[in-house]
Amino acid sequence: MLRSRLTQAACAAQRAFSTTPKVLAAKQMTVRDALNSALDEELSRDDRVFLLGEEVAQYDGAYKVSRGLWKKYGDKRIIDTPITEMGFAGIAVGAAMAGLRPVCEFMTFNFAMQAIDHIINSAAKTFYMSAGAVNVPIVFRGPNGAASGVAAQHSQCFAAWYAHCPGLKVISPYDTEDARGLLKAAIRDPDPVVFLENELMYGTAFPVDDKILDKDFLVPIGKAKIMRPGKDITIVAHSKAVETALLAAADLAKKGIEAEIINLRSIRPLDTATIFASVRKTHHLITLENGWPQHGVGAEICARIMEDQTFFELDAPVWRCCGVDVPMPYAKTLEANALPRVADVTEAALKVLGGKAGKATAALK
Repeated sequence: MLRSRLTQAACAAQRAFSTTPKVLAAKQMTVRDALNSALDEELSRDDRVFLLGEEVAQYDGAYKVSRGLWKKYGDKRIIDTPITEMGFAGIAVGAAMAGLRPVCEFMTFNFAMQAIDHIINSAAKTFYMSAGAVNVPIVFRGPNGAASGVAAQHSQCFAAWYAHCPGLKVISPYDTEDARGLLKAAIRDPDPVVFLENELMYGTAFPVDDKILDKDFLVPIGKAKIMRPGKDITIVAHSKAVETALLAAADLAKKGIEAEIINLRSIRPLDTATIFASVRKTHHLITLENGWPQHGVGAEICARIMEDQTFFELDAPVWRCCGVDVPMPYAKTLEANALPRVADVTEAALKVLGGKAGKATAALK
């Protein structure tokens, strides 16, 4: 019943954005189709690649990310599994140790908790424990973080959980470019990669060009992207929170404040160079994430700033915008208030900037 509810929620995860005529004229691709095309191309490119997970084959995936792949590649490459995350994650890790390149799909990363021993103790540590003799080229992927109406046990962000562990690479894509380029890079990577998608972004379409659609298009793991340049304050975010950051930046621009938005893309390794360079320019920093605050991604960024000379470039303390430190409520109104909203980010920016925000607003008049 719960998994059916998650599947129904996925079908309802359609979003629309107002766009300029130039963007409307460009090619569009949803995040779902970006992931699907990346899987298709990598399956075609390398016979060692295969996909396994619950409902990935005959049902085309709970979120239709694997649509059409079973019909194209058959039972040996697209494998339906029983509902046993510990079982099929262990099979996938063993296959990777034997030289294959499995893509292990979790219907949601909340269910990956059943398989966390294989992810951490088997996949992440084997290269080190074998003195570099055994690589584990595996991708663990699926929706992560808050969705809609699935309550406390199915709304957690696992970015900080997995980024804590040496031996893993942890990716958190936002848009079509991220999803397509980073998934292809993850599948080709020699190390285990945790690939944290977002259910609510699957149906969102973004402009794409021929470069992004090229079969060899890759986004380097460990490199952040500046989504919007700015000079007054830096806002660092990942996954769906990037959308919140961009909307907050548009709101701040009306007040004469130019926010620089950084899409982390990669949680481990973390692109501190891009963050530090931005802070040296803006002298103010907000971290934004939908996960909990304690020991979170934002907390790690704060620590990295403190331990670097960039700390002395700050004109105000770093401000964290995070999910509320409670299990996710089921009630719709409470759920909305348990996650950072655009107004929260805008208010945080005004507080961090202090008197500078007032001067910027005055300059507009």
